[in-house]
Amino acid sequence: MITTAMLLGAGRGERMRPLTDTCPKPLLPVKGRPLVGWAMQAMHRSGIQQCVLNTAWLGAHIEAEFGAQAHGLELRYSHEGQDFGHALETAGGIARALPMLGDTFWLAAGDVFAPTFVFDQDVAQQFVQGRALAHLWLVANPTHNPHGDFALGDNALLSYGASAQGEMLTYATIGLFKAALFTAPWCNIAHANPRGDSLPLAPLLRLAMDQGLVTGQRFQGEWVDVGTPQRLDQLNQTA
Repeated sequence: MITTAMLLGAGRGERMRPLTDTCPKPLLPVKGRPLVGWAMQAMHRSGIQQCVLNTAWLGAHIEAEFGAQAHGLELRYSHEGQDFGHALETAGGIARALPMLGDTFWLAAGDVFAPTFVFDQDVAQQFVQGRALAHLWLVANPTHNPHGDFALGDNALLSYGASAQGEMLTYATIGLFKAALFTAPWCNIAHANPRGDSLPLAPLLRLAMDQGLVTGQRFQGEWVDVGTPQRLDQLNQTA
């Protein structure tokens, strides 16, 4: 089993302002609990035991809310804002937290609502035994991302751009990753990112896709990228 995960919670949440001026985005209330709490509950149900949260904007609020344990998970923190004064983007943040994550880990966004998602340990075991460096879950393209991110093709391989073969779908910001993706030749950040280098995740994924080392599958359950106050309101108005 893969029992370690990382939840992404360092973003400023510019599109959610003014709500995020005083509250970090992962703590915005959704149906009576903090948004990121839904992901924590799903992780616990699936057998995940340890979770690393990265923070930057108002990061102390997140640790104050959850402490060292919440929703059945043992929690650790990577405080990018405290250590470097800013968020390190997704790949930079993962690289910083890597010593707490191990060789293979789950990754999910703290601002995505997917309450029925199953962190499938059978899929995880196949991933561990395979060549792929990342395995991503994809969803139908929402209205704010009509063209999608990656193409899901034969043999579950993902591609992009001119080389895309298959149906274009949106990355759900949920996946399985191997630490090797955040080392050379894919990533030039030093181990544990001691300088606080910022780096997005997409370029690393595209490099690995070019070598047939990223796989994926479709998620059909409820999924909302809670990216604007309007989406948050709509979500809270549904049963």
